[in-house]
Amino acid sequence: MTPHGPHSPPHSPPALLSASVGHYENFPVASWLCPPALRPAVVALYHFARTADDLADEGGFSAGERLAQLAAYRRALDHSLAGQTDAQAWPQVFGPLAQAARTHALPAPLLHDLISAFEQDVRHTAAGHVYADTPELLAYCRLSANPVGRLLLHLYGIGDAPSLAQSDAVCSALQLINFWQDISVDHARGRHYLPADALARHGLALADFSGPGAPAVQARCQALVAELCAQAQALMQQGAPLARRIPGRAGWELRLVVQGGLRILEKIAATGHRSWLQRPTVGKADVPVLLWRALVR
Repeated sequence: MTPHGPHSPPHSPPALLSASVGHYENFPVASWLCPPALRPAVVALYHFARTADDLADEGGFSAGERLAQLAAYRRALDHSLAGQTDAQAWPQVFGPLAQAARTHALPAPLLHDLISAFEQDVRHTAAGHVYADTPELLAYCRLSANPVGRLLLHLYGIGDAPSLAQSDAVCSALQLINFWQDISVDHARGRHYLPADALARHGLALADFSGPGAPAVQARCQALVAELCAQAQALMQQGAPLARRIPGRAGWELRLVVQGGLRILEKIAATGHRSWLQRPTVGKADVPVLLWRALVR
């Protein structure tokens, strides 16, 4: 069940943690479905991830400066989890997070994984890195997206292995969907998530996604995006049954998250899989569709 921004989980980025900002675009924050007792913890987690995303993305800082800020942020996290909250940086983030950690025993490694994802984005952007293949991209999702779902399951007291595996599938799928939704946005920022092996398989280069291109090139670009979207959809369907097994508000929240991700895939398909030219979005007009599908599917 996830955020991204870690893409914008660094997309991150799935309510899970926010559908309105950056990597977390496909995750609603502290929605009306979130139980009031958990809402402060969910908000604290969101602000923790959102601030880290800003450190990785916002302002005119060099990669070295961004990494130094994220290293300081990681130290502040350690201090917060150790109960050392006096006179530290980002008190508006780590004060509430420390309270949430004390109340709910939040797993520290998952919080550190999110920071690692932002650091990876900074390093990869500076180096012009292209992910080699889908397994490497999914390894990034393990840091950027999957921790959000696991943190939320933790808040709901769910920790069995099948649920965690299905949560990871949903979160990774949401992260991938965000990538294929945001190709134009990411390329403008120097972030490249189209896998090198898929590009080679379709006879393409990253530069082919900088504009409409010749008809034959555009057709290959469309075929590549369609292939990647099909992979994301299969992963989402693998994890979707979790929503039917979780009772109460959490289950309904996850059903809406799943349907929101699938709806984005439909919007991408409606562009002819030209999402590098036209960024599809889900808006208020889609709410009745999402509610109906969450009810019957």
